[in-house]
Amino acid sequence: MGIKTRKVVIIGAGHVGSHVASSLVMRNVADDIVFIDIDKKKAAAHALDIYDSVSSVEENISVRLGDYDDCKYADVVVISAGTQPVPGKKRLQMFDETIEILQDIVPKLKNSGFNGIVISISNPADIVGDYIRKRLDIPENHVFSTGTSLDTSRLKRILSEKTGYNRNSIQAYCMGEHGDSSMVPFSHVSFGGKSFDDMKKAFPDTFGKIDKEQIMAEVRQGGFEIVNGKSCTEFGIALATCSIVKAVLRDEKRIMPVSPLLKGQYGQTGVSAGVPCVIGKDGVEEIIEISLTQDEKELFNHSCDVIREYIAKADERE
Repeated sequence: MGIKTRKVVIIGAGHVGSHVASSLVMRNVADDIVFIDIDKKKAAAHALDIYDSVSSVEENISVRLGDYDDCKYADVVVISAGTQPVPGKKRLQMFDETIEILQDIVPKLKNSGFNGIVISISNPADIVGDYIRKRLDIPENHVFSTGTSLDTSRLKRILSEKTGYNRNSIQAYCMGEHGDSSMVPFSHVSFGGKSFDDMKKAFPDTFGKIDKEQIMAEVRQGGFEIVNGKSCTEFGIALATCSIVKAVLRDEKRIMPVSPLLKGQYGQTGVSAGVPCVIGKDGVEEIIEISLTQDEKELFNHSCDVIREYIAKADERE
């Protein structure tokens, strides 16, 4: 019996997909990385470029162009296919074009015999994740999107900038839609275990001047600021995705904010939304249900309603 390698297939070799692959190499997360893309020439070039970088790391990692037959024995499939972000264009406005692309991809993935974990990046993230899950004949907890993982990274960066504390010492999550209706449960934001509200009382001249609404606005606008500057986002989401893939392949049981199907959690059913989850070898192994204040519940419910509206539109496309 041979030694099992950690195989990741990336469908969509654009800015995001290529940086996911590069991150997987640099952090030694996978042994075999395969690109699938309609633009085979570009995907092959990305694969070769990243494969050259393996010479600068200690591990022996394969990076190559492949096809849907490679999905059959893959541990993880990352779907990053979609349209290029356009300055001023919101994620939900990418809905029609992305669903059209998925109508070609999902049947091919299903017919490949794949039975691993699917992590979707394509926007609008929550709707796309839900669309893929409904159309693959694999356990529902094996299909989810990156959800609010990137929003959470931006939240920690913003809080670090405003307070001076290292972002790795800040406990915080964004929840709901990966988009304009995302929300922050500030009742669970803490600094080394001390709550945000306690810090505001203890330090009125610094923490006391931080406006929660402004923080949420900055988080929501973070992606647009980047897209307006260079017409894409790539590095932040790539490393966030790499961390999720690592949690699956190494069975880390790590709590991360992703977008799975909710079945009663937070009072929501039949909708995929960003919430803290335990990620391990079986994908979303547990959904962590944190207590929310009444105001936070209303914000989260509104965000789920936004997602649910577009899920209904996606279901009508068949």
